Amino acid sequence: APTKAAKKQRIKEAAAAAAEGKDAPAKAPHMIKFGLKHVTTLVEEKKASLVLIANDVDPIELVLWLPALCRKMKVPFMIVKDKARLGALCSMKTAAAVCLTSVSAEDEGQLELLQNLAREKYNDNPDLIRKWGGGVMGLRTMAKLDQRAKAMAAEEAKKLASLGKA
Repeated sequence: APTKAAKKQRIKEAAAAAAEGKDAPAKAPHMIKFGLKHVTTLVEEKKASLVLIANDVDPIELVLWLPALCRKMKVPFMIVKDKARLGALCSMKTAAAVCLTSVSAEDEGQLELLQNLAREKYNDNPDLIRKWGGGVMGLRTMAKLDQRAKAMAAEEAKKLASLGKA
């Protein structure tokens, strides 16, 4: 993993090349971006190409809104099994969310495959978008609806009776 010293050296070389009027040397290496604030900023700026969110974040409210933001900004996201796994990717103990902004040319096909999978399973999945509650009503509500249905049926019977007699 590149260090601060390596970054400083790369910036110095770029500045020296610019001063001499030459082409700038190689760009910054491809890195995994991590940290909730940083990932959020990258998603908002549409710089993230794939977001990975841990499923065992505690409290869950820290990442609960991130899938909605990714859907809104049309950034593919996946929910993965363990925050320790995400932490291992970025040399930390744990990470709630990580994202990729760029990859090398030979890995572009693999990233495209992962993006399509993420869109299919998470972004465009209608079962995950909004599914609150099980549609089971309480006893009082069910009794109230039954009473209302009986009253409607009785009124309908009265109407038919009055029309039939007239």
